[in-house]
Amino acid sequence: MATETTWLVIINPNAGYRAGEKDWPTIEALLLSHQFDFEAVFTERPFQAIEITRKAVESGFRKIIAVGGDGTLNEVVNGIFQQTTVPATDVTLGMITVGTGNDWGRMYGFPKKYEKAINILANGRTFLQDVGKVKYRYDSEDKSRYFINMAGMGYDALVARKTNIMKARGKGNAFSYLLNLLTGLFQYENTHLNIVVDGQEILNEKVFSLSIGICRYNGGGMMQLPFAIPDDGLFDITVIRKTTRLRIVRNIRKLYDGSFIHLPEVSTYTGTKISITSTPRHSIFLETDGESLGHSPLDFELLPRAIRLIVRKKALKQFGGRQDESPD
Repeated sequence: MATETTWLVIINPNAGYRAGEKDWPTIEALLLSHQFDFEAVFTERPFQAIEITRKAVESGFRKIIAVGGDGTLNEVVNGIFQQTTVPATDVTLGMITVGTGNDWGRMYGFPKKYEKAINILANGRTFLQDVGKVKYRYDSEDKSRYFINMAGMGYDALVARKTNIMKARGKGNAFSYLLNLLTGLFQYENTHLNIVVDGQEILNEKVFSLSIGICRYNGGGMMQLPFAIPDDGLFDITVIRKTTRLRIVRNIRKLYDGSFIHLPEVSTYTGTKISITSTPRHSIFLETDGESLGHSPLDFELLPRAIRLIVRKKALKQFGGRQDESPD
């Protein structure tokens, strides 16, 4: 039976090429040795963690651990925001990373060793992070999604989509993203976008790729938003305008240290509300936290300090984050 002190552990068995399933006995033993009171549930299909989380919070759970990758974490976050029983900040969310990208965890220096990760959870140091919400179109329906790391459009979304298809077919591996990063160059065409930030048009031209987010990394370690601070109440935005395949290939390494933002075709912005339309209207696709969604028109809204996450204290010092002082 759920109580406010009982943790719900949601495990994605397919995360990290089935590391979620294979490593669960080790993780379970470590949680027990650290005297966690918990119930565990495995997901069986995509998006099920949203439903599990929503129902769990409505039934009384206030502490949740996601065992998986960025996509699993994203689903749990969406479940927290879909429930209407309590404010989202009444729920404490922790993470044990077993995925392939782990870009949200990279922002906070989360360790890959389970013992160290569970020590962080046991310490229970929380941080209120900003959350993004995006409205988009899927076929002819208007939909919305919350995210806590990054949204990618254009070339970035194409690469994520190709990678997710490979994963769904059981053909993904550690090199899938890099492979699709290269092969996608021969499929993607620069797309004309109109981008409005906080009521001001900042761009109306062809774009190669566009990133909007709260944290700094995506795509397994690419620093797309090198100046992002996850509790400053602002989206960071990076636009790569029309460019050539050769320039992309020559500068791929710069994506990993953030230095690509100094290239002449790259611009950065910040804002709280962003609207994007493409020409043709449905020609640009969207991914959030690595999950492929729909297409334009797109509307982004930032929710400041809207979710409570367990993080490492020393990670907050790196970007001046404010530790949450609210009582559990």
